[in-house]
Amino acid sequence: MRGFGRELSRVWSAVPKASFVRYLTMRTVVDPPVSLSLVSFTEEPYPSFKNILLLDSEGKRVAVKYYADDWPTQAAKLAFEKSVFTKTQKTNARTEAEIAMFDGYIVVYKFIQDLHFFVTGGDNENELILSTVLQGFFDAVGLILRNNVDKRTALENLDLILLCLDEIIDGGIILETEASVIAGKTTSDSLDGMSSLSEQTISQALATAREHLARSLLK
Repeated sequence: MRGFGRELSRVWSAVPKASFVRYLTMRTVVDPPVSLSLVSFTEEPYPSFKNILLLDSEGKRVAVKYYADDWPTQAAKLAFEKSVFTKTQKTNARTEAEIAMFDGYIVVYKFIQDLHFFVTGGDNENELILSTVLQGFFDAVGLILRNNVDKRTALENLDLILLCLDEIIDGGIILETEASVIAGKTTSDSLDGMSSLSEQTISQALATAREHLARSLLK
């Protein structure tokens, strides 16, 4: 066990967080017993997340992403969001993230201004991994919004926040947890989209001009 603890510390300092998360969930320990308080293993090759929620100070949606069918209807999703918000709104999760169990799920959460961040995993999910994803999302949003992290600014940049979610998790599997990388990819994707739109608009204008010129020559 001591050998595994030293190896865990070495890996944490030597590799990016996202790589560490993948390493942690795939590592096979050959010297049991292993304390479940240190690390839990699942039958899945990677952590599988249920949802990421960004709610306002009244529990209303700002941006949400679901990765599992545990809540098959819109009403079920909204009921879960209301339950999570109601049970956490009076906690002091502004200085650091907190962890709680709700209806058989592990939820890690953190608040800033009038925004509430949540990441949900199954009851056998590793809390360290859930917290790492939450912090990555939290910090990436701060970078994208230039530290003006509140509901109004978030809504003005909702497209970037949704892109941010896509950069963190795909199909419930972690892609990236480093905030600077997430924010960089998000803004890059946004600029690429704007560039493509501009190029398309110019092409359409040129095509229309050519068409008008051809018609005038035929007259």
